[in-house]
Amino acid sequence: MAAMVRNPLYEALQQAVRTVGSMIEQIDADVDRPCRMFRSGKVWTGPAAKQFDAQLAQFSSQARASGQAIMDELCQALSRTPTEVPEEEAALIRRKYGLA
Repeated sequence: MAAMVRNPLYEALQQAVRTVGSMIEQIDADVDRPCRMFRSGKVWTGPAAKQFDAQLAQFSSQARASGQAIMDELCQALSRTPTEVPEEEAALIRRKYGLA
C-alpha cells in the first residue's frame, strides 16, 4: 500500500478559504462604512438621495451575496477534497496546479 501524505490541493484550498475570507470581510467593512454614513442623513437628503440609497443598498447586498457564493464554492471544494492522498498522487497534484 502506498504511503499517504497531506493532500497539497486540500492545503491550498484551506489557504484560499483563509485568504479570500479575510478579503471578503474587508470588502464588507469597506462597503458597510459608506452605507452607514450615507444613511445617517448628514451626507445627502431628499428624493434623489433616497433613490441613490436604494441603489447603494442593492449593490451592497449583491457584493455580500457574491462574496458568500465564492466562500460557499471554496468550502464545498474543500469538503470534497481528501485530506490525504498517496505520495504519487500528491506529486501529480503539485505539478498540475504548480504547488510547492
